[in-house]
Amino acid sequence: MVQVKNQLTLQEFIELPPGEGDITYEFIDGIAVAKMSPKKFHSKLTRALLYLIDEWCQEKGEVCPELAVKLIRKGKDWMPIPELLYLSAERFPEDWEEDVACFVPPDLVIEIISPGQTYGQLNAKAKDYLDAGVLRVWVVDSKARSITVFYPDAPPQTYMGDTLLIDSLFPGLELTAEQVFKKAGIINKIIPS
Repeated sequence: MVQVKNQLTLQEFIELPPGEGDITYEFIDGIAVAKMSPKKFHSKLTRALLYLIDEWCQEKGEVCPELAVKLIRKGKDWMPIPELLYLSAERFPEDWEEDVACFVPPDLVIEIISPGQTYGQLNAKAKDYLDAGVLRVWVVDSKARSITVFYPDAPPQTYMGDTLLIDSLFPGLELTAEQVFKKAGIINKIIPS
């Protein structure tokens, strides 16, 4: 993972010029850290999840891909960019009219493990999201063909195959890992390392 080494404030990070090419930076511990560049399967999974959640959340809230969110991590400003985030209508700020990062903890954050990342890294990141006030975190593992749901008050639960993912926080949203992979068009394919 590439890092820009100078210590920055959150405001200095926000004012940085855009990265070159397809480089996106997250703000972690005062450092601009390059986010892994998504590959084909990662992108297809993001699109499939966006479609499935967007279809469900009409008039319930908003789902957004690759939207930075301002949070606090271990007492410091933190600005991650999850693959998807969902904000319910109840949490959606009425005064959010500017083209800026999300400034409230979302109901749901979805991270997809990219080549070069480990489940352990995203497990730690999921805990940071929960500590920052995010209500649920889903970590999608394309190699294991699974979705692990992290809760603030219970151990994580992993869903595979046709096991139905249902959560009282998202009434009416029902999906399976197999449904997501099928929607992404990567059913029965071996995901390269």
